[in-house]
Amino acid sequence: MRILLDANALLWWREASSRLSPRARDYIGDGRNEISVSVATLWEIAIKRSIGKLRFPDELEQVMREEAFVLLPISLSHLRAIGDMPLHHRDPFDRLLIAQALTEGIPIATADRRFAAYGVQIVW
Repeated sequence: MRILLDANALLWWREASSRLSPRARDYIGDGRNEISVSVATLWEIAIKRSIGKLRFPDELEQVMREEAFVLLPISLSHLRAIGDMPLHHRDPFDRLLIAQALTEGIPIATADRRFAAYGVQIVW
């Protein structure tokens, strides 16, 4: 199964945080699953680190390598899908993740329940 990680799921996985649901932890830890991380998620983490809103000491490239996560680029079809989405959620990074999940037909591991308003499958 292919799964897209929201920033919260990625961060909580790396921290071994109890805030990550057991179901999401099982999916991410199952070596048979392809775990994707969007460029948008890495961009969000980089921005939040640079303005002091997030402490995340790991290098993003190293995390991707160590975890064997697959980088999901942003495509024109993802951007096109955003234009068709209602404004249930206003965060631009989250809207892009939702568009990617819908376009790619994959679930998202996220604690953000507002994603469900778009009909995207959530693993939590």
